[in-house]
Amino acid sequence: MSATETIKADICVIGGGSGGLSVAAGAQQMGAEVVLIERAEMGGDCLNRGCVPSKAMLAAGHAAQEMRDGGRFGVNGHNEPPIDFQKVHDHVHGVIATIAPHDSVERFEGLGVRVIKASAHFLGPDEVEADGIRVKAKRFVIATGSSPAAPPLPGLDRVPYMTNESVFEQTSAPEHLIVIGGGPIGAEMAQAHRRLGAKVTVLEAFSFMGKDDPDAAEVVRARFAAEGIDIHEGVRIERVERSGNGVAAILAGGEGAAEARIEGSHLLVAAGRRPNVQGLDLERAGVDYSPKGIAVDRRLRTSNKRIFAIGDVAGGLQFTHMAGYHAGIVIRNALFRLPAKVKTDAVPWVTYTDPELAQVGLTEAQARERHGAAVKVVSWPFAENDRAQSERATEGFIKVVTGKGGKVLGATIVGASAGELILPWVLAVDRRLKIGAMAGIIAPYPTRSEVSKRAAGQYFTPSLFSERTRKVVRFLQRLP
Repeated sequence: MSATETIKADICVIGGGSGGLSVAAGAQQMGAEVVLIERAEMGGDCLNRGCVPSKAMLAAGHAAQEMRDGGRFGVNGHNEPPIDFQKVHDHVHGVIATIAPHDSVERFEGLGVRVIKASAHFLGPDEVEADGIRVKAKRFVIATGSSPAAPPLPGLDRVPYMTNESVFEQTSAPEHLIVIGGGPIGAEMAQAHRRLGAKVTVLEAFSFMGKDDPDAAEVVRARFAAEGIDIHEGVRIERVERSGNGVAAILAGGEGAAEARIEGSHLLVAAGRRPNVQGLDLERAGVDYSPKGIAVDRRLRTSNKRIFAIGDVAGGLQFTHMAGYHAGIVIRNALFRLPAKVKTDAVPWVTYTDPELAQVGLTEAQARERHGAAVKVVSWPFAENDRAQSERATEGFIKVVTGKGGKVLGATIVGASAGELILPWVLAVDRRLKIGAMAGIIAPYPTRSEVSKRAAGQYFTPSLFSERTRKVVRFLQRLP
C-alpha cells in the first residue's frame, strides 16, 4: 500500500463506536461511498468498556443476590453464594464477544465500507490522514467518543486505580473497593461488586445520584444501605495514598473534626469523562472545540459546515442511545440535505442499579422552576402493584410531572424494570401528549406497567370524586 494513497468518499467517519457505526452502515446502505476510521476496538466504549460489560456484570451480581434472597419465596435463601470471579470475568467478556461480530471490521467491509484501523488527523478542511492514507471526503463525521477523566486529586498519579476501561479486566474480586463518584457508573459498579463479594465504599463530592429526582435516588440509597454499601456524600478528598498493598482515601474533616482515613484494596475512579479530541488536529480543519467537546449547532454541524460531530465528543448528554439518535440527524443532513435538528426534551436515561432508576423530560424540581403553579405531580407506589407484590419487588414508585392542561412534562420511575417502563412516557413527552392518553388505555394485568395507568388516573381523582361530581350523579339518578 502506497504511503501516498488517496481515497475519495462521500462521507468519512472518524470513530467506530455506536454513533459512528450507525452513520457508516446507514450511509453505505443508502448508496453513499463511506470510509470509516477507527484506532482501537470496533464498537467503541459502549461495547468494550461501558454499557455491555457493565450490564453483564450487573446481571452476575443480580444472580448472586437472587440466591441470597430466595428465602422470601421459600427457596433455600439466606445463603452466601460462592463467587468465582474468574468465571464472572469470562461471562462479561463472553457477552462482548457475542455482540462484537455485529460491529466488526468484517461486517462493515461486507457492507462495502472502507475500514482503516489507525488514528486519524486532519490535514485541512476536507482531508484527513490515517496510516499513511489520505481521505478526501465531501462530509466528515467525528464520532470519537469520550474517556474517563481523572480528577485533580493529590496523590492519584502515585497509586494504582481503575476506570471503566480497566475494571472489567479483574479476575478476582476486590476485598474492599473504594469508588470515587456516586453517579450512574459509580453506583452501578458499586452494587455489582458488593453483590459479587466485595466490601464497597462510595465517596461522592456532592449528592449520590445527584442528577436524578432526589426522592427516587433515596430509594436506591436505601437499598444500597441494606446491602452494606457505605456511601459518603458531600465529602472532600484531601489526597489518596498507598496503604500496604492497597490504597487509602483521606477525607477532609469539618468544623474542627479530624481527617478521616478510608482504606481499601482497590480504587475505582468514576468521576466524569472528557471528550476525545486529542490528536485530531482540529485547528487545521477549522473546527472549534473546548474541554467540554466540539462545538456544534442543532444540526450537529461544527464551525466547518462540512464536518459534523456526534455522541460524547459533541458534549451534552453522554448516552449510547443519544449517539444513535445523532447518527440519524447527521444522515438526514449529510445525505438528503434536510435541515434536521436535535431535540433533547425527550431523552431518557436509566441507571441500572437494583432498583433501576429511569427518567425522561423534566424532573419535579425542574418543572416547578420553569412552570411554577401550573405544575401538578401524580405518583403511584410499586407496593400497590399486584405484580410487584407477587414477586416481592415493591420498592419504588412512578412520578409523573404535568403542566398546563395536563400536558406530560416528565416522568421518573424507580423500581424493578424501570428502564423498560419508561418508554411510553418518552413517547408522551416527545409527542406532547396529555396525561389522559395514558389514563384511558387498557393495561394488561398483572404487570408492572399498570403503575403508569394508575399514576395517570390519579390526575383525575380530585375532580372525579369531588362533591360536584357526586351532585351530578345524584341528579342523574333521579331521572327516569
